[in-house]
Amino acid sequence: MAPITMVEGRRISLSNLDKVLYPETGFTKGEVLHYYATVAGSLLAHVHDRPVSFLRYPDGPDGQLFFTKNPPPGTPAWVPTTPVPRSDDPAAEQIVVADLPSLMWAANLVVEFHTPQWTVGSPAVADRLVFDLDPGPPATVVECCAAALWLRGRLAADGLEAYAKTSGSKGLHLAVSVEPTASDRVSAYAKALAQEAERELPGLVVHRMAKALRPGKVFVDHSQNAAAKTTAAPYTLRARARPTVSAPVSWQEVEACRTPADLVFLAGDIPPRLARDGDLLAPLTDPGRAGRLPGGTPP
Repeated sequence: MAPITMVEGRRISLSNLDKVLYPETGFTKGEVLHYYATVAGSLLAHVHDRPVSFLRYPDGPDGQLFFTKNPPPGTPAWVPTTPVPRSDDPAAEQIVVADLPSLMWAANLVVEFHTPQWTVGSPAVADRLVFDLDPGPPATVVECCAAALWLRGRLAADGLEAYAKTSGSKGLHLAVSVEPTASDRVSAYAKALAQEAERELPGLVVHRMAKALRPGKVFVDHSQNAAAKTTAAPYTLRARARPTVSAPVSWQEVEACRTPADLVFLAGDIPPRLARDGDLLAPLTDPGRAGRLPGGTPP
C-alpha cells in the first residue's frame, strides 16, 4: 500500500518511491519528488495561473511516454482545474498547479510540466513570447547560444528583454515578458524575427521545421507562441537519459558556453544555483517588467 503523506493539510498517496526512473544515474522516484519539493517556490511562480499539460513517463524515459492535457483519472477534488475549451471538446478542463500539494500530487505521476504563454481566464492573450532554439546535428547548444545572443540584441532593439534557460534536452529557450497581447500577434512578431535571424545568419539559423534544412543549423522555433502550443516550464525535469532540468541560465553563461556540457544541469545542480543566484527568470513574473511589442497598443 502506498504511503500517505500530508502536504499542507492535503493527503497525498506517494507510490513506488524506490523505483529507478533514470537508470543511467540511478535517480529514483523519491528523488524526483524531493527535487520538486526543494524547487517548489521557483517553479510555482512560473506555472502560476497557467493551465498545465503533462508529458508523463511513469516508467522512466525508456518507457511509454504520453502527453495529456486532460486531468488524469483519479484527480483529487482539491486539485484546481480551469476550463480550457477546445474545438474537439468544448467542456475541456486542465490542471492548474497552484500550490505545493498540487505540485507534489502531479510530481507523483512522474511528469514534465508544460504551459502555454497565456494565463487562466485569458486564453489566446499572451503575456510571454518564447523561442525554442533547437540544434540540428552536428550543431549543439553552442550554436544555439550564438543564435540566442543575436536574438537578445534584436529584441532589445525593440525594447524587449530576453531571458534564457536550457531546454533540458539539446537546446535553449528564450522568454520575454510582454504586455497582454493577442497570441496571433505575438506569433506573427516571433515569426518575423525568426525569418530576420535566418536572413542575417544564413549559415547558422533556419526558421522552418523541415529536417532537410536543419543539419548543422539552429532551428528558431517560433511556433510555441500559438495559443494551442505549450513550452516546458522552468525547473521541470525532462524525460531524458539523465534527470536534466530546464534550467534558467545567465547571459554570462550563454556567452561563455564552449561545449554542450557547459549548459547541462541535473536535478542536484539546481538547489545550489538557486541559493547562489536566486531565480534568474524572476523578472518574467513581474508585470512591471513586461515589454510592449512594436507597432502600437496591444489589443
